[in-house]
Amino acid sequence: MTMGYDRQPLTPGDAKAWAALLNAIQDADAGDDYTSEQDLLEGFSRPDQEFATGSIAIYDGSTMVGYGVLTRRTVADPVHDMRHEGGVHPSYRGRGLGGELLDWAEKAAVPLHNDRFPGRPLSLSSGCLSSNAGAVALHEQRGYQPVRWFHSMVRDLSAAIPQAVILPGVQVTGYTPDMADHARLVRNEAFRDHWDSTETSAEAWAYFLATSAFRPAYSFLAYAGSEPIGMVISCEYDAYQARTGRRELYIALVGTRAAGRKRGIATALLITAMSAACAAGYDQASLGVDADSLTGAVRLYENVGFTVALTWTVYRKRLA
Repeated sequence: MTMGYDRQPLTPGDAKAWAALLNAIQDADAGDDYTSEQDLLEGFSRPDQEFATGSIAIYDGSTMVGYGVLTRRTVADPVHDMRHEGGVHPSYRGRGLGGELLDWAEKAAVPLHNDRFPGRPLSLSSGCLSSNAGAVALHEQRGYQPVRWFHSMVRDLSAAIPQAVILPGVQVTGYTPDMADHARLVRNEAFRDHWDSTETSAEAWAYFLATSAFRPAYSFLAYAGSEPIGMVISCEYDAYQARTGRRELYIALVGTRAAGRKRGIATALLITAMSAACAAGYDQASLGVDADSLTGAVRLYENVGFTVALTWTVYRKRLA
């Protein structure tokens, strides 16, 4: 353990210092995932996290210089793959804090795992920008193996947006609160065959739709008769505009149920959301995608004008 620093679990009182740390990391690493104090405060209500035992903040005086957060999964099928997110302030790198955070995560994950899935195997996943040579080396030195890559893709909304082609028998309608269960149904079926995806519980879905970032005005569902078959769910993070001067619509989720695939429904939903955002003065749209998506999602997004801006590597380590 590196000496001279204070360590404690994250609490709502840390939100301001935590946001400052996260945004400093994004600036140094040329990332795009800016956040605000309000975003982080809302995160303390997430049903899948235990901040008291599954988080850590490292302070140098009043400055947060490192953090770690563990997230449990809803299933162990057959392995419980717990998630770890962490980082070190750019000015404090090279002092052993990154290794300390991984050591903390591996130790803290075990009791959290045993509480939910006793006797089941456990692994820990962590990620970093593929361009972050220091983080890549740290994971590999600690025995983590690269298992997947994800792209952050961006679309300039000032470029021409094609007309949405909606098939006969399919209706696209704007999201309203009474559609929450329909949207969750589509989300869970659409992502069932996606890598490492688990179902979103009603509790977790309600939490997500209650966040201040959710933008129902730019979220849409597709129906075949009364049956929901596709959805696009959008968010906006004010911290991104505050840091960059650009207003961005983040496409948090887009998917279709099996019966609706290969029919242009996802494309129509994306175009509908982008057109609405463009008309409202948004500068760009962004989304994240599995680089090896079995559904050909990367190609779909490229076809409507998205390009790869950043790539993330997911690392995994089996824990005893």
